[in-house]
Amino acid sequence: MLEISNKTNLLEQKQYRYQLQDVEEPNLYRDIYDYESVPKVAFNHRRVPINMPEEIWITDTSFRDGQQSVNPYTVEQIVNLYKLMSRLGGPYGIIRQTEFFIYSQKDREAIEKCRELGLRFPEITTWIRASREDFKLVRDLGIRETGILVSCSDYHIFKKMKMSRSECMKKYLETVYDAFEAGVMPRCHLEDITRADFYGFVVPFVNELMKMSKDAGIPVKIRACDTMGYGVPYTEAALPRSVAGIIYGLQHYSDVESEMLEWHGHNDFYKAVANASTAWLYGASAVNCSLLGIGERTGNIPLEAMVFEYASLRGSLDGMDTTAITDIANYFSEEMGYKIPPMTPFVGRDFNVTRAGIHADGLLKDEEIYNIFNTRKILNRSAGVQVSKTSGLAGIAYWINENYKLTESERVDKKDDVVVKMKEWIDKEYEGGRVAAMSTYELETKLEELSQGRFKRI
Repeated sequence: MLEISNKTNLLEQKQYRYQLQDVEEPNLYRDIYDYESVPKVAFNHRRVPINMPEEIWITDTSFRDGQQSVNPYTVEQIVNLYKLMSRLGGPYGIIRQTEFFIYSQKDREAIEKCRELGLRFPEITTWIRASREDFKLVRDLGIRETGILVSCSDYHIFKKMKMSRSECMKKYLETVYDAFEAGVMPRCHLEDITRADFYGFVVPFVNELMKMSKDAGIPVKIRACDTMGYGVPYTEAALPRSVAGIIYGLQHYSDVESEMLEWHGHNDFYKAVANASTAWLYGASAVNCSLLGIGERTGNIPLEAMVFEYASLRGSLDGMDTTAITDIANYFSEEMGYKIPPMTPFVGRDFNVTRAGIHADGLLKDEEIYNIFNTRKILNRSAGVQVSKTSGLAGIAYWINENYKLTESERVDKKDDVVVKMKEWIDKEYEGGRVAAMSTYELETKLEELSQGRFKRI
């Protein structure tokens, strides 16, 4: 039977409705995941169309998944980070939602303190155990949406839950029914989707969710969770690892609308950002992230990375205040004692700092040569150099200009007498066996001495 698709506006064959395959033995994809070797990437050369939604946005899990991997945040820390996140997301709410636990008194206090701020974005949602009591707690708190864990791979169904697929599906559907009964919008977290039998369990299960949602008159969100970071962004890759295939399949075979579809990834194989961007490109409106990528094991999708992915794909920041990223990084580092690896993109101490003299020479002539964009404007972070044995005259001159914030008329070049003297002193230090980079304190002290007071230690 042919019918016009409201997605493509073309005649298409009526979609086949996949039925639950209640197998006796779990499908563990041992040809891909044999556990004793690196997981393999299979290709089937099937292409799915790019389907960028009209609107895309970011959701946050810093206070849920992120908080599970570090020392618990205080209420004050959560409130301050929430305010910074709202500032970063801007007036149009590109950072649309953030999820909280609700089990402890501290969790509920943090929610109340954040709500008292009266900020429109990010909307506060929750994550709960799948029980009637928890749904009632969410409803009583006046929160309209909550996440529910619905693990979907046979690794979880058979090995962890000790159930059959049909038993597991029945349990999940009963849980979602309880959410609808409580008047709460469920956000179903399809845990471990990149090891799941997509057509044998995932699609039939989501089809039932969509049917229940229609009957209840309450939307249901689907969060596709790449729990182990196995997803791959490559075109023509095969399921279960294909991000594009997962997003396409949920839309094409389960009729999940883009605004109800969300991607949650981990970074075990360094693909978190690429996979999240792929999810956007192929039809998911939301990607779920955490500040600085803090999360289970190798972490979640770094929220700040997706801010720049958004701008790259849309051609605009759409009101986001990216200078808040630097303030967030400083808050984690200075107020919370979190050690950010220094070369982490956008937030690390040295992400735009060069140690190479030849690069410093380029920065001195025009910083655009060796700086990714105007970091001073976009992140309130000037490009810098670290003075060491490889910095050269150009590196020393650039360091002086930036460290002392010299105006155009005050700036020194690599021929300046004080720069030459500093280079001679630095060379002697390293010839004498030094290996460490120069600290700001000792550079400023020596410069004040060699310049006879022209430059004073800050």
